[in-house]
Amino acid sequence: MPVSSPNPDFPIMFSTLYESPLVAVRDYKCGMDHSAPGAEEQSGEDSITLMRHGAFCRHFGKRSVTANVNQATFFAKNSIYRVSHPTDCGDRGTVFEINQRVLRDMVRELNPAVDEREGSAFPFPTGPCDSGIFWRHRELVQTLETGRPLEHLWADVTALQIVADVLEAAFDQYGNSHKPRRKTTGDDHFQRTEAAKIYLAANLGEAVTLETVAAAVNSSPFNFARIFQQQAGLPVHRYLTLLRLRASLERLADGADDITDLALDLGFSSHSHFTDVFRREFGKTPSEIRRTSMGKMSKNLIV
Repeated sequence: MPVSSPNPDFPIMFSTLYESPLVAVRDYKCGMDHSAPGAEEQSGEDSITLMRHGAFCRHFGKRSVTANVNQATFFAKNSIYRVSHPTDCGDRGTVFEINQRVLRDMVRELNPAVDEREGSAFPFPTGPCDSGIFWRHRELVQTLETGRPLEHLWADVTALQIVADVLEAAFDQYGNSHKPRRKTTGDDHFQRTEAAKIYLAANLGEAVTLETVAAAVNSSPFNFARIFQQQAGLPVHRYLTLLRLRASLERLADGADDITDLALDLGFSSHSHFTDVFRREFGKTPSEIRRTSMGKMSKNLIV
């Protein structure tokens, strides 16, 4: 439960799983068992919590709402509430803290009236969490918990898509969804996607982020990610990974002798990161591909 001033009477721990300028993903674990409403707490920023275990209740005066694994819980900026725990097993979940500009871009896609409302972007305290969202959320958490190197572009796109789907489900449930007719044309989307492809090809070895590539094509991060996937048929992080992997095949065939240098030159974080991704895509390691290529070259020289 994200709060501006944690209550010392509640045994709750937070740990950051991932953080970028666009989104932060934090794990929280509360060991509080069956309890009555505690002292008042206040949300520091708009955030969304998806539960993984247990339940808790938030009390807004005489009104209360329950958080459990079947729904998303919205913490509106500056909202004041008290928390109680209806079970004896504690609770645990994942907190998504979204850059406020990006969050309002997302909400605006569903309801343009967000620009007329001051304060929080959330007009509701809870929303549904269907099986698909719940599963993708758990997969994201499990991947982040491994501590293995990851592509920030993948993490941003994956986390923001989960948030976008949670928001859409909530707006649909409460009847607040008024999706505007898009003014941008298919040609505009096509041109932005092609411009992004050029940018990615020109920055293959750089630390490309969702924010930088979106800015390069004059788009907001979430809108760009959505448009790119619609136009290219796959997520932008997947597109970039394939560019890098296929470029590595040619470099290996040309006799690249230091795989660590090759990995770093193509934008991978380490030798092991490159090898893991390469094996998943091609079924062989870069070293195996290099040996095969060198063997063929030797035979050609003998002939």
